[in-house]
Order: sequence, then structure tokens, then C-alpha cells
Amino acid sequence: MCRVITRIVIAALVVALEAGPAAAGQAPPAIGQAQPAAPAPPPGAPLTLRDALAQARANSLQFRSAQLASNLAVEDRKQARASLLPSLTGLSQFIGTQPNGTSSGIWVANDGPRIYNDWLAVHGELISPGRWAEYRSAAAAEAVARARADVAGRGLVAAVVTSYYTLVASQRKLASAQQGLREAQQFLEIAQRLEEGGEVAHSDVIKAQIQVAQRIRDGQEAELAALKSRLTLGVLVFPDYRDQFSIVDDLQTIAPLPAITDLNAAATGYSPDVRAAEASVQQETSGLGVARGAVLPVLSVDYFYGIDANQFAITNPDGNRLLGSVVQVQLTVPLWNWGAGQSKLRQASLRVQAAKADLTLAQRQLQANINTFHREAEIARDQVASLQQSLDLSTESLRLTLLRYQAGEVGVLEVVDAQTTLIQARNAYDDGLVRYRVALAALQTLTGTLLP
Repeated sequence: MCRVITRIVIAALVVALEAGPAAAGQAPPAIGQAQPAAPAPPPGAPLTLRDALAQARANSLQFRSAQLASNLAVEDRKQARASLLPSLTGLSQFIGTQPNGTSSGIWVANDGPRIYNDWLAVHGELISPGRWAEYRSAAAAEAVARARADVAGRGLVAAVVTSYYTLVASQRKLASAQQGLREAQQFLEIAQRLEEGGEVAHSDVIKAQIQVAQRIRDGQEAELAALKSRLTLGVLVFPDYRDQFSIVDDLQTIAPLPAITDLNAAATGYSPDVRAAEASVQQETSGLGVARGAVLPVLSVDYFYGIDANQFAITNPDGNRLLGSVVQVQLTVPLWNWGAGQSKLRQASLRVQAAKADLTLAQRQLQANINTFHREAEIARDQVASLQQSLDLSTESLRLTLLRYQAGEVGVLEVVDAQTTLIQARNAYDDGLVRYRVALAALQTLTGTLLP
């Protein structure tokens, strides 16, 4: 009996040591763990990108759902670990049987009219391959859930960065449309003065009026686009409906682009998609062990200590001791289940093959995405300088065209074309800056590092 109890204790210590600090209730911090509710910026203070990210992590329902799934997986792993450890239960029972003059009473299964059961029972499985495989599978499932929570967190970062700088660009385009309206009104005034002096035809004034009306419509569309962008960011960031807030315009700051070798090294070790695929392989491999354990024998032991007698006492009237113990050792051997066990083994093996295929695909996709996003960021960065030059040239072209128009050297169409070119150049420059920022955010989702 002592040897059996010793083996149970040793098995419990092995499980506790294998589980490590997580088994002791000190679960490792989840990757992408939900942050406590971040304080909103003071009223009137502009919302920085980092403020927006902190607010989004605290308020995003999708991110919180992924974190909830991770926390549930942690509890599943704890329950699987507990199933490996010996269990202790207590029983207090009285069974009353109608007497009929015999020693057992009417019910033959009982050994007396009164039966008292009061004991403690310890149950442990000494050899149970399926239980150990279930624990390893639960641990792998926890790793999968943590990685998926990290994927959700990285995706949230990309969405917030894109929405944030889309709003910045929308505000810039609104300012550009307003400036274009002022330029069109200025040209209308010039055309009206020249018409009064007889230097240009009335058709020039009409064309200038058409341009003013068009710039008013452009300004309305730009205002609507800015409102939509503001609401999109507000839904991601704030827990309530909010459309009155300001943000920091730092598009002019060109953040450095890391070398592709550094990105490859960071992504190889920290890519949440690859880690999720690796954890899925471990989970399915453990599932293969679970299926294999279902066709293997299971050895269990039960130890009972207490009273099972016809009277509630430590000794009976004859002086015999009633308080004692009993040990039961049970070996369960699966013999025949119509091939269900073998079918589950083949099923688990197919799942392992599918998980390994998904892992190789995730690794290849990671390398392709890094090269694609890095190249896009390079092109966007290089185009910023060209777009800035085009903007400067368009500004100078409009100034010179207005001077030539006042001197009678060019017609109204050249002025209108120069105004349109300038507006397009301003919008293209803003779009180029946003494209570079979004490319950096896409790289961040692969490497796990928030790029500047």
C-alpha cells in the first residue's frame, strides 16, 4: 500500500515539475495581452499615434475576443494538468434497508439493515498515455491561442496606423481643396479686372466662374472624405461615438526603413503567423498521441480509507476494528471497438500532415510578404522626394502662368491646367507619405516591432 501511495506522489511531482511555473498558477504573460483601459487624452489635446494604439487595444472587440480565447485556452491547459494529478474525494453515506429477519434484510445486495459509509478516496492513473497526450495537446492549444491573439494585436496596429494616416491625408486634401478654392477665386478676380480693362474676353470670366464652382464641389467632397476617415478612426479608438478630436500630423517626418536582413531575422523569430502554425503542428502531434492512447492499456489505482460497516463506529461490540483502508488496482485494456481507434489514429495523422503543410506555407508566405512590403516601402520612400519636387514645380508653374496670363501671353486654359496640376501634385504628395507609413505598418505586423 505504501508503495502504491509513493508512486502516486512521484507521478504528481513529475507533472508539477513538467508544467513549471505555469502549472503553479503563474501563467506566462500572453503575447499581445490586452492592456488595461488607457486614459483618454485631455480634452482639446491632439491624439498621437501611440495614444490611438493604446486606446484601440483597450477598446477593440476583436482584439478582446482573441485575448478571451487565449485566456480560455490557459484554463483548458490547467484542467488537463489537473486530470493527471491524483484526486481526493470524501463520502459520507447511510443506507437503510427494510429488515425481514435475515442478516441482510430484503435487499440481498446489502449486508445488513443499516450500512454506514464514511471514507476518503484517492484516485490516480499510474499509466495513462492518453491523459499525458491530452495535457500536451492543451498546452499546444494554449500556444496557438496566444499566437492568434498576437496576430489580432498586430492586425489591429496595421488597421489603426492606416486609419490614422488616412485621416491625416484627408485633412491635408481638405486644406488643399480650400486652397484651390482660394486660388480659383483669386483668378476670377484677375479675369474680371482684365475684362473691365478690355484685355480679355468675357469667356475667360465664365471659365473662371466654372472653376470656382468646381472647387466648391471639390471642397465638399474632401470635407465628406475627412469626416468618413475621422469616424473610421474613432470607431477603432474610442469606446463611444466621437467625431470631435484632433490628431498629430507627422507625415512630414520620414521614418527610416530597416534593412531587409534585419527584418528577415526579426520576422523569423517573432512572426505570430509562423508561431501559430508551429503551435498548430505541436497541437496536432499531441492529438496523435491522444488517439494512440485510446488504444493502449490504462493502469489506475484507488485507495479508500474510512468506515464501511453496519454501524457508525471505529470498533464493533466484539472489539473488531471497523476503521481501515482498501486498495484497488485496475488495468483497462481496449480489445475491440470495430476499428474506431485505428480510424482516429489515421485521422490524427492526416491532421498532422495538414498542419505541417500550413507551416511551410506560412514560412514561404512570410518571406514573400517581407520582400513585397519592404520593396513597396522603398519605392514609396524614393517617390516622396520626386513628389515633393513635382509639388514645388507645380507651385512655381502656377505662379508664372498667372503672371504670363496678366501679361497676355497665355490663355485661360493654361491657368486652369496649372491650377489642376497643383492640386493633383499636393494630393499625390500626401498619398505618397501615407503609402510609406502604411508599408511600415505592414512590416510591423510581420516582425512584431512597432517601426518609428
